[in-house]
Amino acid sequence: MQIRPFDTGDTAQWDAFCEGAWSATFLHSRRFLSYHADRFQDRSLILEEKGAVVALLPAALDPQDPTTVVSHPGISYGGLVHAGALRGEGALQALQAVCRHYAGQGLARLRYKALPHIYHRVPAQDDLYALFRLQALRYRCDLSACIDLGARPPAGSRRRRGARRAEAAGLQYVQGICQAPALWAILEENLQRKHGARPVHSLAEIELLAGRFPDRITLHAALHEGRAVAGLVLFRTCHAVHAQYIATSAAGEALGALDGLFEHAIGLAAAQGLRWFDFGISNEDAGWRLNAGLHQFKSEFGSGGVVHEFYELPLTDNGRLPPPQLPG
Repeated sequence: MQIRPFDTGDTAQWDAFCEGAWSATFLHSRRFLSYHADRFQDRSLILEEKGAVVALLPAALDPQDPTTVVSHPGISYGGLVHAGALRGEGALQALQAVCRHYAGQGLARLRYKALPHIYHRVPAQDDLYALFRLQALRYRCDLSACIDLGARPPAGSRRRRGARRAEAAGLQYVQGICQAPALWAILEENLQRKHGARPVHSLAEIELLAGRFPDRITLHAALHEGRAVAGLVLFRTCHAVHAQYIATSAAGEALGALDGLFEHAIGLAAAQGLRWFDFGISNEDAGWRLNAGLHQFKSEFGSGGVVHEFYELPLTDNGRLPPPQLPG
């Protein structure tokens, strides 16, 4: 297996490979990654056998620690992208080769953000087995709330009451990036008031990305008397839709706007034949603290838990297998 760094001349081939990969979403594409490329020192890799691409690894240096390479610091998840070539021992060999490559560049550690199974086109968790074999440390674990649209439990009574309030208020549900300025005003105010934070994406960035991926990134708003009182930004992948942003105003809270809007969006996802509706994580402090109230809110729509796993591998051994640690 040969490894070479990604070059901008590889962009078309990279994105074409992602389109058919088992373990990729549009977030792995250069079309997505390029929107904030100036923030990161890219260290993405292309893995080849006999001149043919067998896998990709989107990666960049950790902005806080240039001795650490992360797959990828600019997206929610990363990991090896392949179309079936890295089954079983193949994933182990690939990760060993990746470690040797980065060690040769003088880097100290690899942080690997595994792709949650709900985003796989075909089951492809061979990388998790390879990480176990390499005795990687799981240093972080986030908890997301997700509905299996084919086997959804009933929503909780509070969510049903909220949806009925929204229906009684005559809320109108609309879709379109034109609602983004109104939604971002609500979102920025909420994040600043509750967490002293700002959205990961600026208004200009989300408008840019929605323009690049009009079928993948959609904005949905609940209107009351013509004014936006709640909104969602949804990222759609092959089998799943993810609520990237959730926001409601004080007026929207009183009207049950998020309850009604979520039920509307869940219904759209089911009608489109998707398998999963992912509300996203409710963690803070690198996974160590769960916002229990937010997670409960999401769970009451009939969702269960899906984890986002983060692993770390030291690169000093150049990818050699450690001795087995057998029970007893």
